[in-house]
Amino acid sequence: MAEERRRSPNEPASPGAAPGEGPGADPGGGLGADPGQGPAADPGQGPAADPGEGLGADPGQGPAAASGEDSGHRPAAASGEDSGQGPAAAPGEGLRSDPGQGPAAASGEGSGQGPAADPGQGGAEEPYASLLDLPLSSDLNRIGEQLHALARAQRTLQELLQAVVNITGELELPAVLRRIVRTAMDLVGARYGAMGVLDQEGRLLEEFIPLGLTAHELADLEGVELPRGRGLLGHLIHHPEPLRVKDISRHPESAGFPPGHPPMRSLLGVAISVRGRIYGNLYLSERKDGQPFDRHDEGVIRALAGTAGVAIENARLYQQVQHSSEQFQRLLLPRLPDLRPFAAGAAYRPASAPAAVGGDWYDAMLLPGGACAAVIGDVVGHDLRAAADMSQIRNMLRALYYDPGAAPSTSLSRLDRIMNAALDEAPVATALLARLEPADGTWRLRWSSAGHPPPLVLLPDGRVRYLDVEPGLPLGVAPDLPRPDHCRPLPVDSTVVLFTDGLVEVPGQPLDRGLDALAVTASRLVGLAPEDLCRALVAHRPGNGHDDKAVIALRTPPLTSYGSS
Repeated sequence: MAEERRRSPNEPASPGAAPGEGPGADPGGGLGADPGQGPAADPGQGPAADPGEGLGADPGQGPAAASGEDSGHRPAAASGEDSGQGPAAAPGEGLRSDPGQGPAAASGEGSGQGPAADPGQGGAEEPYASLLDLPLSSDLNRIGEQLHALARAQRTLQELLQAVVNITGELELPAVLRRIVRTAMDLVGARYGAMGVLDQEGRLLEEFIPLGLTAHELADLEGVELPRGRGLLGHLIHHPEPLRVKDISRHPESAGFPPGHPPMRSLLGVAISVRGRIYGNLYLSERKDGQPFDRHDEGVIRALAGTAGVAIENARLYQQVQHSSEQFQRLLLPRLPDLRPFAAGAAYRPASAPAAVGGDWYDAMLLPGGACAAVIGDVVGHDLRAAADMSQIRNMLRALYYDPGAAPSTSLSRLDRIMNAALDEAPVATALLARLEPADGTWRLRWSSAGHPPPLVLLPDGRVRYLDVEPGLPLGVAPDLPRPDHCRPLPVDSTVVLFTDGLVEVPGQPLDRGLDALAVTASRLVGLAPEDLCRALVAHRPGNGHDDKAVIALRTPPLTSYGSS
């Protein structure tokens, strides 16, 4: 029977034979000759040749290997291990090669979704992320915008932190207000900015501080009254929520601009509150890039407004403390008595630092015999202790120099010893005691210095000169050392000016430079009355303002009512 039918040269061999054996024998003793089926395999020795179960020779797939490997697809290892190319066939199970599909496992799972894995070999592989899975250009643009916004926010935060430092570093209120406006303009790139300060009732603008206007624009607005809080400015006063306007002219509450006002289209307004009360409003207009103000700008200015409220409150407290300190210091200083026939004047200016009361003082008194004594002094230190020590020293010295028989040096030496004995901790102080006496038809100036700057004399002919001599030791240093006296004749209408070092001393510069500057200023003011002269010298001080300062001036009268001594 085996030789009765020869295989066609193109007919595949039967894959059903077990290794080492030929094709399985038909129970009837031969190979099945059904043309649609391959030779039947023994059920326990290989895959059956039943259609759909064996490795059929479907067109386009190629013959199936007898080992169970599909030669037209990914081969499966006979051991059941996944070869990386497809699922492994279980031992003794055939693979089915349906047309148009990959080989499926004999478990009956279809292959329409790709080859199925054996239950013990893990799940399906993750889809491969190809270049087609990258974000679209619109996504990239959105990511770029977000990165740009993040960089802008970071840059603005740094600028805002620096702005906080700059604003809180100011103490004078006018300087604080201008710094706030300028900082706000810089933060959002605004061309114009202004601060409107409300009146006590909070209904109108009491003060308006504009910045950004050119000299030409200011000239065009000459004679125009500053805004009082109408139109959009008034809207922000009555509705203190942040206000952003793209086109001012289209806003229903816009009142327009006065003649000569530069054109402005956009507006950003934010209220500034101090201790829960609206202090004023910050106005910004016209971004330099031509864009309207956005939410980012509004957020930055709102953050700045919070800091601005603190800075304004600090400046106001500083003003109050400074005023209180000045009042306290003036209460300690005497009012000059009636010194006629001498013309006299005095002035005092506290230090610019807050609460910096100091130890500067002046005093003057008429003495028996027609003489007049004047003293200027400075206790080391800038605090309440220095002010209290100054008051004690001034009162003790006043009792000592009233003695007309005592030389100025004697009075200072006595004071030094009393300070050392009476005070728990004797302070260090400089002082200059001077006495104007009539003598031989002229005036004589006698003085002694305890480490103090020299007297400045303004002569009737306009000349100005210092009486520069050995200054001596300050008070509180060596009470037992002797002190020198000095004497100089002066003509009628001579002015003697005594002053403290705050009027001439500038840190880092030689004292002579400040003395020269004071002399130049005094030479231009020779004709002024002593009171006006003192005020002018304090106002035009060459010093830097970080020390308190005192000045007193005496002018010698005619000798008509004085006899010769």
